[in-house]
Amino acid sequence: MGVDGGYDRLVGFLVELVRVAVTRLPLDVYEALRRAVEVEDNPLARSHLEAMIANAELAARTGRPICQDTGTPYFYIRVGADYPLRSRLAGALRDALRRATRLVPLRPNAVDPFSGVNSGDNVGRHVPWVSVEIVEGSMLEATFVPKGGGSEAPTRLVMANPLEAERALYEAVLASVVDAGAKPCPPVVIGVGVGPGGDVALALAKRAALLRPLGTRNPDPRLARLESRLLEYVNSLGIGPQGFGGRTTALGLHIEYAHRHPATYAIGVVFSCWALRRATGVIDEAGEWRITSRHI
Repeated sequence: MGVDGGYDRLVGFLVELVRVAVTRLPLDVYEALRRAVEVEDNPLARSHLEAMIANAELAARTGRPICQDTGTPYFYIRVGADYPLRSRLAGALRDALRRATRLVPLRPNAVDPFSGVNSGDNVGRHVPWVSVEIVEGSMLEATFVPKGGGSEAPTRLVMANPLEAERALYEAVLASVVDAGAKPCPPVVIGVGVGPGGDVALALAKRAALLRPLGTRNPDPRLARLESRLLEYVNSLGIGPQGFGGRTTALGLHIEYAHRHPATYAIGVVFSCWALRRATGVIDEAGEWRITSRHI
């Protein structure tokens, strides 16, 4: 296959990744919503959960976006050192997003913060936002996440006193949830990041919220217990689906961390709305690709 043919297949793969993410809810998120319905005894909260499930099923059946807010585009990339199109990857991501904006379609969400001008194609300065990890081999793995604006608004960063670390962590998470209320379209998924600086803590929190499958726990037993305890406290607040009360304010809570500086204890809290959309796939050096994530 020629270089241009390989590039076209890469762009086509990325377009399909975007389409799947935007129109088909991940299976783990769908199953978490169904579990929430089963335990909900608040009629209003239950009806909202049922509407969310019906909405996701209709989107999958018709191939239309799950939500009118098709999000800020994030790509998480693991690219092999021998993958032949590494140098053209940035262009392929932008070309794919422009094409997907027309075909899916996506709502144009790339706005210049100073002029107020919308690019119209979801491509702009540092958009899409791309996180790249170089790995061995000749494959490329990509995860696309359309991150909704409403759930991004309650993001919180706390630079805590290391001597008050545990108390500060509980306060940061619970205060964030209370302040957010219904704004991020609960039931939410919460990511908590702890690290040496604000940028690291928020990046880890976003990865924890968006990429970790629901129903999993941190492999570190200490953090697994902390995740369970915090999730229990969050759900005891009674905010519930869309803020109407009920048993499930959060579908999941995930913690990730990095070693910190002795003088710093940065805590990031990031939310995803109930429609946590993501899709993952792989493409090889010959241009053969497949979607590896599971969706309804």
